[in-house]
Amino acid sequence: MTTARETVLGRVRDALALAPATDTPVPRAYRTGRILPDAERLALFTDRLVDYKAQVHPCTADRTAEVVAAVLRERGARRIGVPAGLDPRWLTAYDGEVRQDSADIPAPRLDALDGVVTASAVGCAETGTIFLDGSPDQGRRALSLVPDLHVCVVDLSTVQVGVPEAVARLVPERPTTLISGPSATSDIELERVEGVHGPRTLAVVIRTDV
Repeated sequence: MTTARETVLGRVRDALALAPATDTPVPRAYRTGRILPDAERLALFTDRLVDYKAQVHPCTADRTAEVVAAVLRERGARRIGVPAGLDPRWLTAYDGEVRQDSADIPAPRLDALDGVVTASAVGCAETGTIFLDGSPDQGRRALSLVPDLHVCVVDLSTVQVGVPEAVARLVPERPTTLISGPSATSDIELERVEGVHGPRTLAVVIRTDV
């Protein structure tokens, strides 16, 4: 019995076989190399994040632990998960329970956590997007999607002006997750519902000396 998946893939293969071969070059004339002063990049990134209903907490690098702990305390997070490679200094002011994630923990069990703290790979100021690439300080995708609160630490030095500049900083072979505000949808009667496909609350701690 042919499944729907096999039917769809078969039609794709047939279409590709019938398609004429072409060497037509694809134009890649994207705007690249754009830069902004730190203060302007921070302001733009913050504006976009807030527009997406994310919470933004800029701080100097030496106050990271203090701010992370304050965010977790404000949200009542007493049990959090962290990726194995997260900088332990970021949690020195937090007095709750910290559980280190691993691939052996089934994804449904992550729902027992009050929140998660991760780092980030790259940010895009124009779109307010944060990129996670599965590095040791960011962890697997499930860790940042299942708990209801995601506290993401972003270094301003990794925030690029636009999408082409941000994508150029990524490693194509790594599993990339793009985050633009907390998870939300308006599919049902145009009513905004948060926390459907990921965290209901996104708190972004931006480390900057601006």
